[in-house]
Amino acid sequence: MKEIVFAGGCFWGVEEYMSRIDGVEETKVGYANGRKENPTYEEVCTGKTGHAEACYVKYDENVVSLEQLLSSFWRIINPTLLNQQGPDIGHQYRTGIYYIDEVDLSTIEKSLKEEQKRYDKPIVTEVKPLYSFYDAEEYHQKYLKKNPGGYCHINLDI
Repeated sequence: MKEIVFAGGCFWGVEEYMSRIDGVEETKVGYANGRKENPTYEEVCTGKTGHAEACYVKYDENVVSLEQLLSSFWRIINPTLLNQQGPDIGHQYRTGIYYIDEVDLSTIEKSLKEEQKRYDKPIVTEVKPLYSFYDAEEYHQKYLKKNPGGYCHINLDI
């Protein structure tokens, strides 16, 4: 099994979308690459902790490749928007790809370079190693499965 973390605005939609991909074995939402240990949602929303709302993805690379996951991720975000996706605005809503395995970096960079060809503006999606991830509160986990009518700016059709 391989792991990666994606930040694409509100983590509810990213998690729901990724969970529907064949080969994705586990997803959970949380707070990535910030400065405070075990932040709460309220603390992250202040913008002072430095965390991004993010989705951890564990996947079976024999079923789905990192390239396929990256392609899916690019489809659900606007990578040229800084600290914003849809109506969600703030540093915690930045886009990011946080890798756990250094070997994945070249694949991510190649994917970003290809994706850039689709835009006139520069892509601002962070590509960094994952150095911290704290699970979000239980009520955020699988939120759109628990609340099917919940708001999401992401088109969940795959």
